[in-house]
Amino acid sequence: MTSYLIRIKYDGSKFNGFQRLNDRNTVQETIENALTIIDKAPVVIKGAGRTDKGVHALDQCATFKLNHNIPEKRLRKAINSIVEPYIYIKEVIKVDDDFHARFCVKTKTYVYKIYRGEYDPFLSDYYLFRDNLNVKKMIDASKIFIGEHYFTNYVSGFRNNYASTIYSIDFKEEADFIYITFKGISFYQYMVRNLVGAMIAYSDGKTTLKEIKSLLDAKEKNQKLPTASPKGLYLVNIEY
Repeated sequence: MTSYLIRIKYDGSKFNGFQRLNDRNTVQETIENALTIIDKAPVVIKGAGRTDKGVHALDQCATFKLNHNIPEKRLRKAINSIVEPYIYIKEVIKVDDDFHARFCVKTKTYVYKIYRGEYDPFLSDYYLFRDNLNVKKMIDASKIFIGEHYFTNYVSGFRNNYASTIYSIDFKEEADFIYITFKGISFYQYMVRNLVGAMIAYSDGKTTLKEIKSLLDAKEKNQKLPTASPKGLYLVNIEY
């Protein structure tokens, strides 16, 4: 068998998330169906992580094995001919059999996009619409999350380990657009959206820096702050 890594772009507004779900349209299922047609046998892909319904990706990654040894460019063209228009395979790379899309990740980068201008239906699936934001206050709140922490109260659902490291959170303003870039080791369910929700709550005067830090320091779950919309979230880069 031949092992492959693919780098994927997709419009998350057209899918019920990345992970395969029964009777739901997902990115994983769409790609697996295409590969099954190509390889003439069932194929299962292993993603670098999950993105939720409405979350977009410019650089999601997945690994899989095929019975046939297909040249990378030909395989990429074949997959795209089936999965387009809302999924696009940017690159296909042959990898060692022990390479794993999730366990071999060194860093992930997400961008959260906010639009402060007049409502635009053509942007509605791709930005959070919010005006009157105090970006300076949001930056002050973001500094609390830098470094290694247990993000227990900023992760939805329950898991065995909430530890992660965020290397940087950077803000960029361009006209009516705000871009918040997160770079770190692991981002768990709703984690970026919860961090953005906390920043916006502080901007709106609905929480304090003390409460944000207290929730971060707490080992027991006591989540209180809001979760930002999935529409503005993009997985933009994975480094191996």
